[in-house]
Amino acid sequence: MATIDETGMNALHRHESPGSSSNEKEEKVMVGEEEYRLEKPDISRPFPRDPDEMVETHQLTLRAIVVGCALGAVVGASNIYLGLKTGFTFGPQLFGAIFGFAIIKPLSKAIPESGLLGRLLGGPFGPKENCTVQSAATAAGGIGILFVSAVPALYRLNLLSVLPKSDIGKLIALTACASFFGVFFVIPLRKYYIVKQKLTFPTPAATAVTIYALHNSRTGAIAARKKSLALLYSFIIAFCFKVVSGYAPGVMFDWHIGWTLYRIGFTSIIALDNYGWWIEFTPAFFGAGMLSGLNASWSFLGGSVLAWGIIAPSLIKNGLAVGESISDQFPLVSYNALDFDNEADFTTAPSPRYWLLWPGILMMLVYSFADLGMNSGFILTAIRNANFKIDPRSWFRNTPVAGTDEEDEDETPPEDRVPTLWWTCGLAASTIMCCAILATMFNMNVGEAILSLILGFAFSFIGVQSAGTTDVNPVTAVAKASQLVFGGISKGAHLAQAPAQTVNLTAGIIAAGSAAQSTDMTGDLKTGYLLRAKPRNQFVAQLCGAVVAMFLNVGLFILFTTASNCILHPDVDQNCPYQAPSVSAWVAVAVAVTSPSLPIPSSSGFTAIGLGIFVLISVVVKHLYIPKKYWQYVPNWNAVGLAFVAPQIPFSIAMAIGSVFNYFWAKRNPAGFDMYMFAVAAGMLAGEGLGGVLQALLAIAKVDGSRFGTAIGCPGFEFCG
Repeated sequence: MATIDETGMNALHRHESPGSSSNEKEEKVMVGEEEYRLEKPDISRPFPRDPDEMVETHQLTLRAIVVGCALGAVVGASNIYLGLKTGFTFGPQLFGAIFGFAIIKPLSKAIPESGLLGRLLGGPFGPKENCTVQSAATAAGGIGILFVSAVPALYRLNLLSVLPKSDIGKLIALTACASFFGVFFVIPLRKYYIVKQKLTFPTPAATAVTIYALHNSRTGAIAARKKSLALLYSFIIAFCFKVVSGYAPGVMFDWHIGWTLYRIGFTSIIALDNYGWWIEFTPAFFGAGMLSGLNASWSFLGGSVLAWGIIAPSLIKNGLAVGESISDQFPLVSYNALDFDNEADFTTAPSPRYWLLWPGILMMLVYSFADLGMNSGFILTAIRNANFKIDPRSWFRNTPVAGTDEEDEDETPPEDRVPTLWWTCGLAASTIMCCAILATMFNMNVGEAILSLILGFAFSFIGVQSAGTTDVNPVTAVAKASQLVFGGISKGAHLAQAPAQTVNLTAGIIAAGSAAQSTDMTGDLKTGYLLRAKPRNQFVAQLCGAVVAMFLNVGLFILFTTASNCILHPDVDQNCPYQAPSVSAWVAVAVAVTSPSLPIPSSSGFTAIGLGIFVLISVVVKHLYIPKKYWQYVPNWNAVGLAFVAPQIPFSIAMAIGSVFNYFWAKRNPAGFDMYMFAVAAGMLAGEGLGGVLQALLAIAKVDGSRFGTAIGCPGFEFCG
C-alpha cells in the first residue's frame, strides 16, 4: 500500500480576513507566496541556502538520537498492532519530524546552553538536527514488517519453540542480520538513486519540505504549534478511546448489525455477521484511509465486496467451501479456518478464507511484477543515464576531493559523507555475522545464507526504484520470489518438509527484511540530501535506531503473542482480533513450494490464474493506453488482493470513509487540510496503535476487558474485544 502523504507537497495557503488593513493584506500575501515557494521547491537537488539560516555546529546530538528513537518506538509499536490487524504499516518520517520539533524546540530554549545539562539537552535546534531526529525515528520504527509476516509464519508451522519468549535470542539475532545488512549496503544506493538518478521519493521529500517549513523563521513557529497540537490531541483521543472501548467493544468499538437484527427477529441476517460484515469505529484505519487516498481505500473495499460479499457466499452455496459452527446455541459460523486435521480437506473441503487466499496472493504478486515490468524501460534508462557501473570495485574507491571529479554531482562536502571504510567494513562484518547466525541457529549452509543476502540486495533495487518513483514499497510481495527460489533448492536437496520450510522462511526474512530496511534508509538519506544534512550523521543515527528496532520489535512481538496466542495459532480462537493476513500469505507459499503436491483446490487455482491474467492485462492497458490523469480510476490490485487474503471488512469500510472525508475536507477547506491533515491522521494511527499495546499489557496483567468488561453487543454474548 502507498503510505504517501501527497498533501505534504502542497502549499500552506493563508486567506485574507475581511477586516485586515492594506498593509496586513500585503504582508499576508507575501507570507503566503513565501510559503508556496517553500512548499514547491526543486526536490531533485538540495534546497537553496537561506541567508538567515542558523549555523548548526552540532547536528548529531544525544537529544536528537534519544527523541528520535523514542518516536520511532511509538510508530513501531503502532505498526506491529496495525500490521497484525491487516498487514498495513506506515512510515515514521513525518511523525518523527513534527513531534521531534515539538519536543526539542521548546527544550532547546528552556535549558541554558552552559553547563553539563546544557551540553546534552540545550543549544539551538535547527533543520539538520531535526533531520537527525527523523533518521533515528525511521530506523527505530522500521523492520517491524518482519514480525507481522514471515516471523509469525515460523510459529504457525511449528518450526520454532511453542512460545516466542523461548526463542528471544534467535529472534534478536535474525532481526540483527536483516537490519544491519540493510543499513550498511544502503550507502552506494544513495549515490546512484539520489545524487545521479534524482528520484523523487515523495514521502521523504515531503518530510524535508515539512522540516524546512517548521524552521522558517517567520512562519515556522506558528505552523509547528498548530501541527503539533493537532497531532497531540488526535493521539490522546484515539489512545483513550481504544483503551476504554476495550471494556465494552460491542457497544463502543464494534457494531455487529447482523447479530443485533438477528436478536430482534430477522434471523437470516445473521449471515451478515458470519461473513464479517460489521462496522468498527477504528481511528487508526480511518486515518489510514486519509493517508492512502480514494484509489487504494476503495480498491480495498471493492475487493472486500467481491471476496466476502459475492465469492464467499457463492462458494458455500455451491459446496466448494465449508464453514465451521462456533456456537451450540446460535447459528454462528466461522469461514476463516486455515488449518485442517485431514490433509485432503485442503483441496476438498476448504474454508472460504483458504480458498480465497490463493487468488489474493497471485493478484498481489502479478500486480507487483507487472507494474515493475512496465516501468522496467524507465528503470533501465534511468540507470543507464546515471552511468551505473556494474563493476563493484567502483563502489569501494575513495571519496573524491571536492572539485577534482567533474562527474561527481554530489553537493555534500566530501568530509561530511560516509567514509568508504565505514560501510565496507560494516557490510563485510554483517555478512560474516549473518552466515554464522544462519548456519548455527537455522541450519542453513553458507551458500544458502549468501544467496539470501544477494536476493535481499537485488530486491532492494526494486524497492528503492519503486519507492523513489511511486512511494510504494513492493518488497514484501516481491520478496516472495525468494520463497520460490528456496523452494526449488530444498526440493533439489531432497530436504524433509519441516527443514525445507525453515530454510524457506528464514531466507525470506533475510531477503525481505534487508531490502525493506535499505529502501527505508535510502528514502531517509533523500530527506537529508535535500536539507544539506551530513550523511555520516544520518548513518550514525540510523545505526542507533537499528539497534533500538532490533530489541523493540522482538519485545513487542512477544508482548502481543503472549496476550493473544491466536496470532500464532489462529484455530484456538475463531474470533481472533488479529487476522495477520501477511502471515497467512507467507505460510501458504511456504507450504505450497515444499509440499509433494500443491495443496490448492482446483477451483481456487483456476480462479487465481484467471484473475492473475486479468490483472496483468489491466496493468499493461493502464500503462500503454490510459493517460496518467485517469490512473486514479484504475483499481489498485494490490489492495484488492489484500482484501481476498484478509477477512477484515470493517477496516476496508473505515478506510473508505476516511478517504471520502479527506476528499471533501481538501475540497472545502484546502488551507486547513494542508495544515492539519497529516498531523490528525498520524495521531489517530499512533494513538490506537499504542492503545493496542496497552491493552496487550492489561491482558497479561489479567485486568483487561475480557475479565472486567461486558459482552453486550457481541455475537453469542461472548466477549469480542
